[in-house]
This record gives sequence, structure tokens and C-alpha cells, in this order.
Amino acid sequence: MVRNRFRRSSGGWSLARQLFALQVVIVVTVVVAGAGLAWYDAQRRNQQAARQEVIAVAETLAATPQLRRALRLSEPSTVLQPWSKEVQTDTGVDFITIMDPRGIRYTHPEPRRIGERFWGHIGPAVRGRTFTETYTGTLGPSVRAVAPVFGEEGEVRALVSVGIKVKVLTREFRDQLTVLIAVAGLALLLGGVGTYWVSNRLRRHTHGLRPAELSRMYEYHDAILHAVREGLLLVSPSEVLTLCNDGAAALLSVDSTEVEGTALAEAGLPESLVDTLRVGRDVRDEVHLTADRVVLVNVSTVRSGGRNLGSVVTLRDHTELQALTRELDSMRGFSESLRSQAHESAKRLHTVVSLIELGRTGEAVEFATAELALAQQLTDRVVGAVTEPVLAAVLLGKSAEAHERGIEVVLTEDTAVDEEAIEHIASRDLVTILGNLMDNAIEAVMEGTREQRPTITVTARTDPDTGELVLRVADNGPGLDPASTGQVFERGFSTRDDGRGLGLALVGQSFRRYGGRAEVGEHGGAVFTVHLPQTAPRGSHLTGARA
Repeated sequence: MVRNRFRRSSGGWSLARQLFALQVVIVVTVVVAGAGLAWYDAQRRNQQAARQEVIAVAETLAATPQLRRALRLSEPSTVLQPWSKEVQTDTGVDFITIMDPRGIRYTHPEPRRIGERFWGHIGPAVRGRTFTETYTGTLGPSVRAVAPVFGEEGEVRALVSVGIKVKVLTREFRDQLTVLIAVAGLALLLGGVGTYWVSNRLRRHTHGLRPAELSRMYEYHDAILHAVREGLLLVSPSEVLTLCNDGAAALLSVDSTEVEGTALAEAGLPESLVDTLRVGRDVRDEVHLTADRVVLVNVSTVRSGGRNLGSVVTLRDHTELQALTRELDSMRGFSESLRSQAHESAKRLHTVVSLIELGRTGEAVEFATAELALAQQLTDRVVGAVTEPVLAAVLLGKSAEAHERGIEVVLTEDTAVDEEAIEHIASRDLVTILGNLMDNAIEAVMEGTREQRPTITVTARTDPDTGELVLRVADNGPGLDPASTGQVFERGFSTRDDGRGLGLALVGQSFRRYGGRAEVGEHGGAVFTVHLPQTAPRGSHLTGARA
């Protein structure tokens, strides 16, 4: 649709057509220039070969003893004329003229011209040097050589001129030119076919767009990719990350300029995300965890003409929504706790009223006092030991939820948390860590046997030696498989083996964010211990999170 709008907005040739025209001009220019150079070189070579040939024949004749003997005769022409004719026929030259030093001919292809003066220059030969020239004589234009004939004392006795007509050279060159033109035409044809093929491929790749349209589309697409907050990744079929926009770089905490063009395994992406992208299947709204974010991932495989072009990956930040969901779950737990307590209080009140109506006032007072003490005991214990309100609320809410399910929650004697000591830890992370650990424990003891009362033991204290916040949750459930203890804080782990576990993975994300650590063990059930440092890591955005 955008392409059609670009086409309607302006006319002109497409990029493929412009390049095709340019390539045709280049091919024609190269072929014509090459043919011209070849023509010039062939002509020069013909001229050079002719000069070498006439020089060789002229110097050979000049050195022949037969020629020197004939010069001693009173009429040299009677011997030299037939002899020169014979040599001319044998060598294939067009003329052989023998003359005296003044230029008077002894021989000539036309006998009637014997005795006339030679047409051309003879000065260098008279001075004893062989030379060549192109001259128009009695037989027309020719390439000729003039060589001196030396006597016994070194004097110049005669001159020999050997020539080849220019028209003969032209005829020979014409034969070569025919071959040259054929080769040039073939080169032009092959160049044109190759150019047309390249142009067609380019047209398919550019969809017939003009250069200005391609530039405008690139600018628009680049602006859109950098403007959207959602993350976008493009992965090639060979598992190479070809595109990472600003949104994806921010969500994954990577540098887009460094990861583009690198293999997935070397791009620094979360392992769970790399494993998902390697599968090559479509994914919809799959939750993945980075170092400090919850990311919703969608993967779509792109195909064209039956070919796999790779995958388009979109990323959305789910961190805030996940945090709100956890807080909503906490509020729901609190409301469920209040509902449960209201229900229990109504039952107790009904019992007290019934005892009073039966006239058992003393028993009513004793029952009401005992129930009140029992209900208030855990609350007083939590409020007295934990001054941090969010942590206390989580403990009370989850304890009420557990009590409603028939699970006893025990707060150890060493539980003591000072609010000021953990002020650098965000409230939502406290809810995430302790809430998910207690939820996991509740599910574990509910799946266990009923030989003993389901019990969860909770410890929340500040270590006096290191200043670390220690959160420990133990249960008397079936425990964990020792082989899986190293995977409990990874996305997808679940004690129910349904592959949908996220709670413990969020716990892992939260304590890693603070540079903390976790221990997993067994003591009549599973024991989870999380250690959070006294201060946030240097440069962390979490410092002052409770301000």
C-alpha cells in the first residue's frame, strides 16, 4: 500500500530500469572503446609487420652477391629486372626497385619506367642507413623500405627499395576487422543479456521502486523502528540476529549496534529466549525473564514462495503489569484473609451467644477469651517481630490463607526485621519473594500425605553479622527431587511438572537484581532460603526504591 502511494506520488524510472540503462551504456561504451583500441592496435601491428617485412627483404637483397656482380655490368637492368621479378613473386611484396645512388631505376614492376627517377626519399639510404616510409609513388600509396648496397670499400653503390601497397594492408586488416566486429557484437550481446538478467533480479528485490522511493521508505521504516516502544527482533534462518530496535535493546539490556549481525548464542540474550527462537515455531504471548524485567514474547515465522525468511520477534514489557498482578494477588489474599476471619469470628460469636442462651456464661467467657488469644497470637508475634509493614502484611495475609486451608504457619523465634535495615529493597520485591515462596510451600504441603498436620515454618530476620535480609520458608511436604534443585529458579520450573512455573523464576529474578543468592535444601520437606545484601549493587537503579 505504501509502495503504491509512492508510485502515484511521482513518475520516472524505477531503480532497476535506471541501473539497466546505465549498465547498457557502460557495456556499449566498453565494447566500442575496446573495439576501437583493438582496431587501432591491429592497424598499428599490420603497419609494423609490413615495415619489418620490407626492411628484411630490402636488406637481404642489398647483401646478395648476385646484386653486387650485376652492378659491375654496363647494363645492370638486363640481369636485375628478371631477378627482381622472381624475388618479388617469391616474397609476396608489391614492388622491388633497384636504383643507383642518384635514384635512377635499374628495375621496376612496370618496365617502361626503368631509367626514370625514383619517386620517394632516398637521402638516409644514400648516407648508408636503411629507413622506411609511407609514400605515394607510381603504384600508389605504399609502405616501403630503402636499403643501401655497399661496395667493397664501403661506399654506397646502389639502393634497393621494397614496398607493399597500402590497399593490400587495408584488405588484410579488413579481414581482421570482420573477426573483431563479430567478437565485439558477441560481447555486446552477452553483456546485454547479463545486464537484463541482473536488472530483472534487482527489479524483483526492489519491487520496481525508484531510488527516491526506496530512500523515503527506508527513512520511514527506520524512524518507526526507533520510535516504537515495543521491542522488535529479526532472526535469519541461520540464527543470526539481523535487526534489534531501540525498544528491544532497552528491554534486553543490550547494545543494538553490537548484537546486530551476531549469532543468537553470542548476542547476550536470555537463554530461555534463545531456546525459544531456535525452535523455529510460532509463539504467542510467552513470558520470559531478563535480569530485571518480565517480557512478553511473540514469534512469527516469515515465509515467501515456500522459503523460510526467518522470524519476526516482538517484545512487550510486562514488568509493571506483572508487579500490579502480584500486588492484586496480595490484596486478594488480604481480602480472603479478612473474609475468612469474619467467617470464623461469626462462628465464634454464634457459639458464645448459644452458650449464654443456655445459661453457661462462664463457659462462654472462657471460650471467647481462648479464641481471641489464639487468633491474636500470630498477629502479635508478626507485628512485634517485623516492623516492615509490607513484609508483615504478606506474612499475615498468607498465614490467614494457609489457616483457612488447614495449614499451620509457624514464625520462628529468631524472626526480627528492622524496617530501616531493608529500606533499599522495593516493597514489590519483598511481596514477590516471600509471597511466592509461601505460595509454593502451601501448594507443596497440600499435595503431601495427611500423616502429619501441614505446616509451614517462616523465618524473616536481619543477619547481625552481614546485615543481609534472610527469608527462609520450610514446609513438611514431599520435598524436591535433588536432580532439579539447580533449576527451581528458572522459567517454566514447577513442582507439578506442568512447565508453567513462573513464581519461583520471579523470585530468582528479584534476588539476583540485588546481587543476592538463594539456597535450596530439604529438612523433612523443601527449604528455600534467600539472602539479600544490606545495600543495593553499585550503580543499581534500585537504590532508594522505597523513597
